[in-house]
Amino acid sequence: MYGAIWRALPGPWFVKLLFALIFIVTAIIVLVAWVFPWADLMFLPQDVTVGALAKTAVLPLS
Repeated sequence: MYGAIWRALPGPWFVKLLFALIFIVTAIIVLVAWVFPWADLMFLPQDVTVGALAKTAVLPLS
């Protein structure tokens, strides 16, 4: 798949490398600026049950 993307990019190898780096940096910026903040809002840990189970569990005394 990466070979197909590399062949689809125009120009000699250094231009292809420049385009590839621009695409990678753009993808990282989009992820950090919009996708990760949106995902953080969608997956709020509001119903935490680990601490509640530990407090209410009855352990046998030995």
